[in-house]
Amino acid sequence: MKQDNITNQRISGAEALVRSLLEAGADTVFGYPGGAILPVYDCLYDYADRLRHILVRHEQGAVHAAQGFARVSGRTGVVIVTSGPGAANVITGLSDAMADSTPLVVVTGQVGQQYLGSDAFQETDVVGITQPITKWAYQVRRAEDIPAAVARAFYIASTGRPGPVVLDIAKDAQIGTLDWLYEPVNFIRSYNPSPEIDTKLIAEAAEIINAATRPMILVGQGVTISGAEDALRNLAEKASIPVCSTLLGLSALPSDHRLMKGMLGMHGNLGPNINTNRADVIVAVGMRFDDRVTGNTELYAPDAKIIHIDIDQSEFDKTVRSTVAVHADAREALEALLPLVTDAGHNEWIDSFDRHNRVEDREVAAVELNRPEGSKLTMGEVISRVSEAIGDRAVAVTDVGQNQMMSARYFRFTRPRSFITSGGLGTMGFGLPAAIGAKIAAPHRQVCLFCGDGGFQMTIQELGTIMQYGVGVKMIILNNNFLGNVRQWQNLFYNRRFSQTPMLNPDFVRIAAAYGICGEDVSEREQLDAAIGRMLADDRPYLLNVRIDETDMVFPMIPAGSAVDRIFLSEGRIYNPDNWSEQ
Repeated sequence: MKQDNITNQRISGAEALVRSLLEAGADTVFGYPGGAILPVYDCLYDYADRLRHILVRHEQGAVHAAQGFARVSGRTGVVIVTSGPGAANVITGLSDAMADSTPLVVVTGQVGQQYLGSDAFQETDVVGITQPITKWAYQVRRAEDIPAAVARAFYIASTGRPGPVVLDIAKDAQIGTLDWLYEPVNFIRSYNPSPEIDTKLIAEAAEIINAATRPMILVGQGVTISGAEDALRNLAEKASIPVCSTLLGLSALPSDHRLMKGMLGMHGNLGPNINTNRADVIVAVGMRFDDRVTGNTELYAPDAKIIHIDIDQSEFDKTVRSTVAVHADAREALEALLPLVTDAGHNEWIDSFDRHNRVEDREVAAVELNRPEGSKLTMGEVISRVSEAIGDRAVAVTDVGQNQMMSARYFRFTRPRSFITSGGLGTMGFGLPAAIGAKIAAPHRQVCLFCGDGGFQMTIQELGTIMQYGVGVKMIILNNNFLGNVRQWQNLFYNRRFSQTPMLNPDFVRIAAAYGICGEDVSEREQLDAAIGRMLADDRPYLLNVRIDETDMVFPMIPAGSAVDRIFLSEGRIYNPDNWSEQ
């Protein structure tokens, strides 16, 4: 093992990169070698006992795995890939991480600077391509600039609103030498990741909350990023305010907490969506009023004063105009509000959430979870059974589509950082590698992946990563031989013209077996519980290929562009809370 705590030591740029990653706190990297990054990979050989490298099977998988690692651990994920196609293959993951505020440092190899701009073999304009989808993208051309660039990259990626950073390192910078010195970065001129709270705005927000009769708290991932879960719970309990979550905010408050009323948005719960348009005050914390949450913004929360708390000032008034905009870290803002808000009841208002949600339980959940004997399995009942069997303590990772929405609806959470999915970009193929990263970050937690047959095949090669490292992910494929979410839209809005959505799938269990992974097919309801039991009892990776009713659809559903209180409980049945009947 090489020593790296000695200054004034002449070393290569490649070794400076590895040492700098260690100094920044990294202990795991995900990557794939190639010619333009070979000096770094040669150096990794000497540091293998201190910096664990996970060899993925595709560079997109490296970024998604690093995302899963970062989202579960709260640390910055690290990726190392080569130039040209290696760098180009991280673009989807960078876009996903940017949309979902995931801290990453992605190192790409680059041709030597003498070849830059000459269309050399595997040269790509990495900085030009990635600038729009990162917090910072920088090309390093000199060995002596590597330590400072790494320190700056970690600081930018992990502070303020987190996000991905790219360091594109020319090959001669990796080969060149420098006197070793690493200095952490904790200040960058013109970059203010920790805004000072405006106490006048906090007081104004508290006054609005105290005067409210129908308040709601809307929770986004910013609560989790800032570690504000306790502050959220304390404020909600003191002021008796119902809490509703975005997709990425799930697990910030336990599912069974008396004030947790469910998910917002297109496939969210009735109580949160109906009452959004009845609330007189909405406290939005660490969320950006995404279109999937708001629906038609002209019809959104017409009677509500909106208090928007966010670390990213650019989110204020972008889609929904706020009454008070508090530019601050979520935890600091909630802790500042707590002593100023008064105890309150709001019992009738809280009961109204439960009343709507009971209708949903009866009209939607009961239908999904209690199918008659002899009928095909549904997505919801599989997810619910897994959640129950594991005691609601697992990390649930999903791909994108119906499997994602059903997981959000029917998996239950008791701990923070327990729901990992692709939100803003909606990336099919995210789930499998993200689950690998999540399990590596939290080896003592059970990690369950819920995936559709379409998304699973987009990154199926990462079964090789699971095989090589024995990553004990539990994989549940909800297999309906369709691109299910697209099929649902075709069924509802395109006259059942199922254009290019039926899928002829391979034998997933035999494919898993080829990678040395245990698995089994489940097609009958009476097989399900025993199969789940075998999966959870096995410490090794395990795959369940569950045959699902291809006609199963996700409800409730708000049609795109509609008001959030225009909700379908099933095909053609719109919920009228004042006079529930078929419309």
